[in-house]
Amino acid sequence: MNKLMEFSQKTVEILIVEDEMILAIDMESSLEDMGYEVSGIESTAQDAIKHANENKPDIVIMDIHLKGYKSGLEAAKEIWQAHKIPIIFLTSYSDDLTVKKSMESEPYAYLIKPCRERDIDIAIKTALHKHNYFFKNKNLMSEQIVINLAEGYKYDKTRRVLSKGLDSIKLTGNELKFFDILSEQPKESVSFEQIISYIYRDESVSDMGKLRTLVYRLRAKLDAEVFENIYEFGYRLKLG
Repeated sequence: MNKLMEFSQKTVEILIVEDEMILAIDMESSLEDMGYEVSGIESTAQDAIKHANENKPDIVIMDIHLKGYKSGLEAAKEIWQAHKIPIIFLTSYSDDLTVKKSMESEPYAYLIKPCRERDIDIAIKTALHKHNYFFKNKNLMSEQIVINLAEGYKYDKTRRVLSKGLDSIKLTGNELKFFDILSEQPKESVSFEQIISYIYRDESVSDMGKLRTLVYRLRAKLDAEVFENIYEFGYRLKLG
């Protein structure tokens, strides 16, 4: 697991993964001008994975389309799964298919080429803020914690399993994230904004439509209310 980072530019090391060397060098110069440290520039997915394994950078700016047999998407997925290093995707494409495929790598932000220094800086700060916020209790999460919910349901935070009796409830990735964020502080309400930011990560998702659909489908799977809507604020678990 990647170390928690203090929210300070001086401590942030960034890996740039870009196969257009002129763009990579230009970005390195911009990052250094903004006070960040560049741990290296890699041009292939294999080299990016090796760099991440050996150097553990604090954040990776990854071009989605790299030359070679592995794409930036595949490299990002491996890096995220192995080290939970936040990923910012760099791409010339913003079509729905590309975005959908990239979500498997849990990206914290997107940068569309060409990108301005201010856009890069905002993306990095946003990624670091989200990462620090959602992983601040990671040591606690290493212990097995089971939350007793209403009507005999239980949520195992360590294994990320919702169950009732001996039966496990099959949940989608986003439904699991919904329970993850609500279970951070089970007795507290979590705002709509925090939930949307955690589940979808992409800053462009700001409306309630996707969250409402997720909640509707989740409730249809369960035979009891295990979470409740807090009027005009967010959601909270219903504890047993």
